[in-house]
Amino acid sequence: MRRLRGAARLLPALLLAAACTTGPSLESQGDVTAPPGDSKHLTIGSAGFTESDLLAQMYALLLDRAGYSTRIISVTNREIYEPALESGQIDVVPEYAATFADWLNAKAHGADAAPVGSPDLDTTMKALRLLAGPRGLTVLEPGRAVDQNAFAVAEPYAEKHRLKTLGDLGRNGLPVRLAAGDECVQRPYCAPGLKKTYGIDITAVDPKGVGTTQAKQAVQRGQDQMVLTTTTDATLDDFGLVLLADDKHLQNADHLVPVVNRARAGGAGVRDALERLNTALTTADLARMNEQVDSWRRLPEDVARTYLESRELIPTS
Repeated sequence: MRRLRGAARLLPALLLAAACTTGPSLESQGDVTAPPGDSKHLTIGSAGFTESDLLAQMYALLLDRAGYSTRIISVTNREIYEPALESGQIDVVPEYAATFADWLNAKAHGADAAPVGSPDLDTTMKALRLLAGPRGLTVLEPGRAVDQNAFAVAEPYAEKHRLKTLGDLGRNGLPVRLAAGDECVQRPYCAPGLKKTYGIDITAVDPKGVGTTQAKQAVQRGQDQMVLTTTTDATLDDFGLVLLADDKHLQNADHLVPVVNRARAGGAGVRDALERLNTALTTADLARMNEQVDSWRRLPEDVARTYLESRELIPTS
């Protein structure tokens, strides 16, 4: 809370400046090839939802421990915070590899550009770094934690039909009404992908949102058979739901990855501090922390600190 309040005073100026800037020109090779910077005063961006807030807090605590002075600012719109990252008004943000690669690709080549993110992490990271580099951004190593689309069914339904994977569901030929966002009808990683990759008979998409309480309740009651959620959803047990494994790798490699402004935070100090988290943080860890904030109403900074202390990444307070 201390960091978030302190950073809030910067928000109006940041939004105004970021809206008017596009960062270094793609033709400005001096901005791209200059030695990486190592500013000791860093602004960390959060996208304003629980998971992003937690990651931003962990980044801040790790960087503080490494001798940096940090503050966190919440900017919920990628169209605003990404240009601010290019311009150096934000120095570090937690991102998702495949999603960010596709977003940068659309920004560079138009909304109709073919996606460059893929289920293969190495392929995704190569594409992401090729897109980020000319914009003055450095993409650090991805972590173990992944936040992907995921699909869950009621536990009794899974037991009755012996379902552990999406492949099992497709082979059973069961008709499936899917609780999801209305965009799922067209998204290649949602209803069309489930049909094409797994042969799942999606009879309808019930537009109750992604992982919402209403969507999960619809599956719990049997109104729908499956719900679109994410791999870091920690509330599935509360609704008696279980994830079906993506055994044919329909979803892209949305591993968590820090992205930094090269000119201000591209040096070894920031890299070494943040990559300590990569070896520790798992998808299950992140789900449990999300639950502590969303269900237990703990503050993101307290949850982040407790986790880092438990993994001996920072000293105990």
